[in-house]
Amino acid sequence: MKQKTIAILGSTGSIGTQTLDVVSQFPERFSVFMLSANNSADLLIEQALRFHVPHVVICNPQKYAQVKEALPGVQVHLGIEAACGLVQAPEVDVVVAAMVGFSGLKPTLAAIRAAKTLALANKETLVAAGPLVMGEVERCGARIYPVDSEHSAIFQCLEGAKGNPVHLIHLTASGGPFRTWPREQIACATKAEALKHPNWDMGAKITIDSATMMNKGFEVIEAKWLFNVPAEKIHVVVHPESIIHSMVEFADGAVIAQLGCPDMRLPISLAMAYPERLPLSGKRLDFKTLQGLSFFEPDRVKFPCLQLAFDAIGRGGNIPCAMNAANEAAVAAFLAGRIAFYDIPRTIARVMDGVNFVGNPSLDDIFATHNQAFHLAEQSFPEVWRSF
Repeated sequence: MKQKTIAILGSTGSIGTQTLDVVSQFPERFSVFMLSANNSADLLIEQALRFHVPHVVICNPQKYAQVKEALPGVQVHLGIEAACGLVQAPEVDVVVAAMVGFSGLKPTLAAIRAAKTLALANKETLVAAGPLVMGEVERCGARIYPVDSEHSAIFQCLEGAKGNPVHLIHLTASGGPFRTWPREQIACATKAEALKHPNWDMGAKITIDSATMMNKGFEVIEAKWLFNVPAEKIHVVVHPESIIHSMVEFADGAVIAQLGCPDMRLPISLAMAYPERLPLSGKRLDFKTLQGLSFFEPDRVKFPCLQLAFDAIGRGGNIPCAMNAANEAAVAAFLAGRIAFYDIPRTIARVMDGVNFVGNPSLDDIFATHNQAFHLAEQSFPEVWRSF
């Protein structure tokens, strides 16, 4: 059994820390070549020491000296370009793309261009530049195994389909913390309330995306590119128990579903070890205790971000990239107390209408669109700061 060498982009976030938990359970299967973080220097140092990592990247230059001093036996690198180079190292077998946001695009593309196996958790990469990324995957012979629980579920369902064409993908959503709230109450939601996800333990940005259902809109776009299906064949269904992670329906009406406890280590470990399934520790489904599974149509009036994502797919070109950038800016502003909850979709809609449209964007166009959209979003925020 060959030990796989792992590089983790975003090791201090939720997916990164759970990836290292999988590594710790199977030290004979995995070793860590590189870890990267943006700001979390203390945790990065702790991880590097625990897993005897030869290379670390810190992207915040103000944290470089701290990391360098704490890791005298480790090669400490600064900035995203260093991460791009390290994921292409011949020692690396699997790159776990766990960075949050548009910043993950460059190192993810670097890994693809080196024909690495990619465990993809950074959905913004495909949202912003899906055609370009999948074109590079095909050109370079890279392999992508999805880490999002929903896309991992779809991937697993399709593995058992023997190439039969898809009739519908049923992409499940928990509904987030505000599923049962009236719209008037959601409008006054605080940061603390939006961060209380009922099922999943995720980072702040992704948790807010779940509360707005933008996360599900992103996943629709990601599924479109990963599985080469049109958006009209992707159906979002709210499933509050988060037991069925997604389903695939075929021409004869048969539906294949993937079930499991809400534990991100399962899709992480499958992406890293594929085609093997590792004997993970942790909670297992107990069908005797399940009280039932429920399903609902999403409310696109209460959660307009989901409709904005479908609108972005329909308009095409660089509009999904603009939507993603506006969402990043708006979520950061909401977390900082600068705007209210429904200012997030309002900002996104304004930016999607205001950005310069490019029908067939190049990579340079994608970066230009991101910068323009982020700037437009910042300009649109009200000046009144609110206390959350």
